Order: sequence, then C-alpha cells, then structure tokens
Amino acid sequence: MAGAALVFAFVALLGAVGALADAGSGAFLLLHKEVQIKRLKPGSERITVSLVVHNAGSTTAYDVSLIDDSWPSSYFNVVSGDTSTAWEKLEVGKSLQHSFVLEPKTKGSFQAAPAVVKYRVAAKSALQEAWSTPLPPLDTLSDKPSGIKYDFNIALKYGPLVSVLSIVGIFVYLMVAPSSSKKPKSKKRR
Repeated sequence: MAGAALVFAFVALLGAVGALADAGSGAFLLLHKEVQIKRLKPGSERITVSLVVHNAGSTTAYDVSLIDDSWPSSYFNVVSGDTSTAWEKLEVGKSLQHSFVLEPKTKGSFQAAPAVVKYRVAAKSALQEAWSTPLPPLDTLSDKPSGIKYDFNIALKYGPLVSVLSIVGIFVYLMVAPSSSKKPKSKKRR
C-alpha cells in the first residue's frame, strides 16, 4: 500500500507540474485506483476497489462522472456500492472518493483496466477524459496462504539481544571445549 501511495504522490506531482506549466488549461483531474483483497475463508474473498479523484488544475470541474467497468459480471459479483458514480462539480485542490466491494466467482489471474473519469471545464463544452493508475494482475481465490508475513519489528526489537547472547555462547564454548593441540599423539615410533 505504501508503494501505491508513493505512485499516487508521484502522479499527483507530475499532474501538478503539468497544471502549472499550462495554467490556462483549466481543470486537470487525477484518478487513483487501488485494490485490496481480503480472504474471508478458503474459497471466499472480498475485493475492495477504492478510487480517488483529485482536481490539480486551476478551475472547477463540472459534470464529473466516474466509470470503472473493468469488472465483468461473469467473473465478479458486486457486493456493495456501484462501479460508476457522478458528482455535480469538483473544486480546485479538492478530492472525491468512491469505493465498491466485489466478490470473485472464478479462480485465476485477472487484469483490470483503468477507470475513466469524464468532466467538463466551464470554458469548454467538450468532455475531458482522464484514466486511473494501472493495477497489477490480481490473483483471485488463490491457494497461497494469506497473512503469513515476516514481522521486521521483532527483528529490530530482539536482534541485538540475540547477537550478544550468540557471541557470549560462542566465547564460553571456546573456553570450555578441550583444545585439540593438548591431545597426546597416539603414533608410536619404531
């Protein structure tokens, strides 16, 4: 998730630079799409799709409509929410959020298409269009165990203690263990 937030920040920065370079262009919308897969039990998952629309332009955007039709009904059931929504306007520097929950029907890898936001600028009557950030392929209903992750906080908390105890243990072993140089030679001379 931190990676997705970093990508969104980078895209927002690029959008802000582009908006500043072309200040007369009006509204400039950025659309970020993020997915979270939650395994309820084996063979049952919920996919939460979150979309954030941000106006990085210099004017208000009107008739903002968001459409994410990349989830076919043959593969997914919509559990809550809707895959599309609309707002009357989006002020400069403001963000709007929308989310919905899906349940996969089939097992396998799925590549979702970017979502699309359409809007009008007050000075222009033509619809403008922006696409969301791309998503990596999703493995739905996979057999891999979920939630098994290495906790780095444990290593940070107990790592120095384990290192000191290991060094002390090796030192004690070297002091107590008999040396191989003090053994009498068993070979006899003839």
